[in-house]
Amino acid sequence: MEWAWPILEFILIIALIIALGSLSVVAFETFRRRFNHRHALSPETLISFPQDTILSKLNLMHAEAHPIFEDPNSLKQVPCPYIYEPAEKYISLIIPAFNEEHRLPGALDETMNYLQQRAAKDQSFTYEVVIVDDGSADGTKRVAFEFVRKYTVDNVRVILLGRNHGKGEAIRKGMLHSRGELLLMLDADGATKVDDLEKLENQIHAVARKEHNFGDSATSDSSLRISDIPVVAFGSRAHLEEKALATRKWYRNFLMKGFHIVVLLAAGRGIRDTQCGFKMFTRAAARKLFTNIRLKRWCFDVELVYLCKWFHIPIIEISVNWSEIPGSKVNLLSIPNMLWEMALMSLGYRAGIWKI
Repeated sequence: MEWAWPILEFILIIALIIALGSLSVVAFETFRRRFNHRHALSPETLISFPQDTILSKLNLMHAEAHPIFEDPNSLKQVPCPYIYEPAEKYISLIIPAFNEEHRLPGALDETMNYLQQRAAKDQSFTYEVVIVDDGSADGTKRVAFEFVRKYTVDNVRVILLGRNHGKGEAIRKGMLHSRGELLLMLDADGATKVDDLEKLENQIHAVARKEHNFGDSATSDSSLRISDIPVVAFGSRAHLEEKALATRKWYRNFLMKGFHIVVLLAAGRGIRDTQCGFKMFTRAAARKLFTNIRLKRWCFDVELVYLCKWFHIPIIEISVNWSEIPGSKVNLLSIPNMLWEMALMSLGYRAGIWKI
């Protein structure tokens, strides 16, 4: 058995080297991403800031291409708004799209029908839909611009990222360049019915009234708008979990259960379903969250929970109608990426490498 000890020692040494190497890679990548939240300002945007705040805003940003909107009807370039500017619309709907040529048209038709019907009943209800093409290789861009032509660039806008960055980055770009008092992220597959946004909207207004006397003419500040009050509403499928376990593919159930455990360790308790792609933010909340967020792919939702707790932004979790749509991008290969991003987030914030 004399040969057993050298083999065991060799295995332990190899395991130690792998562990140290993995920690070193995580630490390096965490440090490398410390400026991932920074965002460029265009000269036009700078003009809108008081002179004494320009320097502080510039300190938050680094050089990257500032997106513009194209008007396919006039072929003119439309100046891009920024999250620090005052709201111009009541609500913005941000739809990230990666290779969604086939699922996007149905979801957009349903969305636009709802928005138009509501706007016809209420003149104060103004809206925009911002489609963020995350480097699609199919006809997603063509489909998106067809809707811009049909509904005009004031109501439907397209941001082209050029190459695939990830869902989190696509949503971040859309949020930072939207004009709404309320900002809703929703998936391009139409898994959640768009009229469920009223559930989130009503709860946000209820929290604003309770905590800030918003809308109470006797006690509230008449200049206060819903966009000024930081509140977040998460659509939730937790009430559907039992049924989903019975109908969903085994690997997605495995992924969901394991993910819940990791989320609990990384962001703590409070939200049962962090991954539902139906979330609403007031402009004030989006400004704080999306100028800080660093994760670009699957786990950005968990980072949002962490940042909400850091900023003491109220999070409301609300049950929404949801259905499984064929063509999901989540698969077994998503698991390593999720664990990787969780490790980066945990180290980044807890070690103080990622400054908020």
